[in-house]
Formats: sequence, C-alpha cells, structure tokens
Amino acid sequence: MDPKDLRVSDAEREHVGELLQRAVGQGMLSLGEFTERMDTVLAAKTRGDLNQVLVDLPGIQLRPEYTAQWQGTHPQPGAPVQYGPQQYGTRQYGNNPAPYGAGVPAADGTPMLIRGRMSTVARKGRWSVPPVLRLDTVASSVSLDFTDAVMQTQVVRIEVNDYLSSIGILLPLDATADIDGVEATASSATSKVRGGAPYGPLHVVVTGRIRAGSLSVSHPMGARLRRFMGGA
Repeated sequence: MDPKDLRVSDAEREHVGELLQRAVGQGMLSLGEFTERMDTVLAAKTRGDLNQVLVDLPGIQLRPEYTAQWQGTHPQPGAPVQYGPQQYGTRQYGNNPAPYGAGVPAADGTPMLIRGRMSTVARKGRWSVPPVLRLDTVASSVSLDFTDAVMQTQVVRIEVNDYLSSIGILLPLDATADIDGVEATASSATSKVRGGAPYGPLHVVVTGRIRAGSLSVSHPMGARLRRFMGGA
C-alpha cells in the first residue's frame, strides 16, 4: 500500500494542526487559510489528505521533543508526509508534567489541565477547582460550570489556548470575572458578569489566546431571571 493511503490517527491530525498554527504565527497563512486547512485536517482520513495542507509551507519544523519520534520534518512540495511513532502521553508545564486529558488537580496544587480535541468537554456539579486551570482545546464545545463547584481559593485563574472552540463559563451570581487578559483573533470574548477587583467568594481571571472561536462568561439563566425579578 502506498504510504499516502495509510489511515491517520487523532494524534497525527493534532500535530499537523500545531504546524499550521506555527505557520500562522510566522505569517505564512492568514487566519482564513488556517481555518480552511484545519477543516481539511479535522476531516482527514489518510496521510495524503494531511499532506495537501503542508506541501507549500517551507521552513515549518517539528518541535525538538518530537524530532526523535517522527521521521522527517517537513515535506518537500509534492512529497508525501512522513510520520513515525508519536508520544503524546504528557505535556510539560514548568516542572510539573500533566497528563493529557487530566481532570483532577494534584494534591500539591498542580494546575488542572483540561484538554479537548474535536470533543465535548464539561465540568459541572461539585467538582474540585484548583487555583489554576489550563484549557487546551481545538474544535471543541467546552462548558465549565462553577455554580456548585468546590473552590480551593477565592481567585481562580483560567489560562486558555484555543482554536475553533466554543467555551462557556458559568459563575454563581455573587462571583466576579476579568477577561481583559484574553487575546481574541477572529473570535468573540464576552462577559455578562460584574468585573473589577474580587470582593465576593469567587473571582475568575481568564487569560490566554482564542483563535476563530468564542468565549462567554455568564450567570445561569435561571439565576439571572431571579435577580431581574428581585429574587422572586
């Protein structure tokens, strides 16, 4: 079988998506071109499908940690993409390796990593919230509901790195939020929650980057209606 006809995994699609992100950062692709190519990546079934989004991008190099696992770095125009074994088990944050898909904070206060690729991601009910959440998502639907969550600290920081996702954050009525640290590119970032300095039991600070996606911070609809009707 021709190598270009071999089926691809989610890990391979993800890695090609990361290369396209780098091409945007280097000015080789516009955001519109990136979005079109990501559509191709997400729908790709074979290595030949993935190759077509990379062949005209010279100079795109694999990150050093992947070089030893992947065969080759960047395809020459018209050449098939060469893939080797992937190692996607962990991602390093400072001195704390966090497993992909981690959902429970470590007892030592390690930040919680919430990760999604073409997925529906939800946290609700009485889930334990650490001081820092890291949201790493691509083409996903994300819902973080803090209304019944168990908080470890008054101030929670959410660090977002997202492409093509819809992120919704629900906060209790007496919570405040700050999204001024969010960099939105071809995206929407809105907050219907009171801002300013933290004064209640919960203050959420959202920072990071959103590209071709959306972020909304709000109170649950029922709570907003009760406030509007004077607590009735």
